[in-house]
Amino acid sequence: MTDPIQSQIELYQSADGAITLGVRTDAESVWLSADQISELFGRDKSTISRHLRNLFADGELEREAVVAEFATTASDGKTYLVAHYDLDVVISVGYRVKSAEGVRFRQWATQVLRRYVLEGVALNEQRLTQIGRIVRVLARSTDELVSGVADVLSGYLPGLQTLRDYDDGTIVPPAGDAPTWTLSYSDARAVIDHVRAEFPDDHLFGRERGDALRGIVATVYQGFAGRDLYPTVQDKAANLLYLVVKDHPLSDGNKRSAAALFVHFLAHNGVLADDLGRPRITNNALAAITLMVAMSDPKEKDLMIALLMRMLAGEGS
Repeated sequence: MTDPIQSQIELYQSADGAITLGVRTDAESVWLSADQISELFGRDKSTISRHLRNLFADGELEREAVVAEFATTASDGKTYLVAHYDLDVVISVGYRVKSAEGVRFRQWATQVLRRYVLEGVALNEQRLTQIGRIVRVLARSTDELVSGVADVLSGYLPGLQTLRDYDDGTIVPPAGDAPTWTLSYSDARAVIDHVRAEFPDDHLFGRERGDALRGIVATVYQGFAGRDLYPTVQDKAANLLYLVVKDHPLSDGNKRSAAALFVHFLAHNGVLADDLGRPRITNNALAAITLMVAMSDPKEKDLMIALLMRMLAGEGS
């Protein structure tokens, strides 16, 4: 692992006060460098390094599961990636060097981790509340949604790590990209006509109801006091999909047209795929979220918009 975890520093002190270590901690374990293990057990680093090599060579522990690299500032002021070892490694080395300090360190680490678990309960309750709201929308679905549910939740869950107290339990949308292309009414009309060609027997498909479609395109680009109300590509795309689905600007084909406009808008603004060429939102997820929007209550608009934006952002934070 290469610094995959958000860590904090906890201070460990030996019973006699002779040893004080700044120990990296996270919700899963505590982490010490080889130098810190050497100091903890009062053995030179070469001895500790030998035991580390042996316990991995013996298959006692899997290196990939118990080693992480953290950015550490050295005495020369430069920052280096330094290997750190989790509690299982520390205990194993302590056993090999026959150090009583290993028992005390394990007891201390257990207390630290227990505190992390308790502190995590409140955050997890917040996350579960948000998930519950999504599930309630999904519960209104038919089997047509089932294949996309996993994609929707996998796109939503990474963003839950950044949840805090929000008014009415809403989700704060992530930052997005500045638009490089502008959707016009004629562009939207052309997309809908293209989709309509796929359904020649649906005579009501794409037939506009008044100027509603033109109004939606204008809404996506509306501003106030000289500022764009929907400043990012993700903002505009999410609201475009939502409004076409919920405002029913067409006699038929609103959901299909909304999904097509959503993809068209993202593609022309260069954000349909990530830097590796992978789609930011899968076909299943797009179908599922479009149906979720259709079934959502109007008061859930902010939740649906933010959910769409988080899926596009693909955040793991």
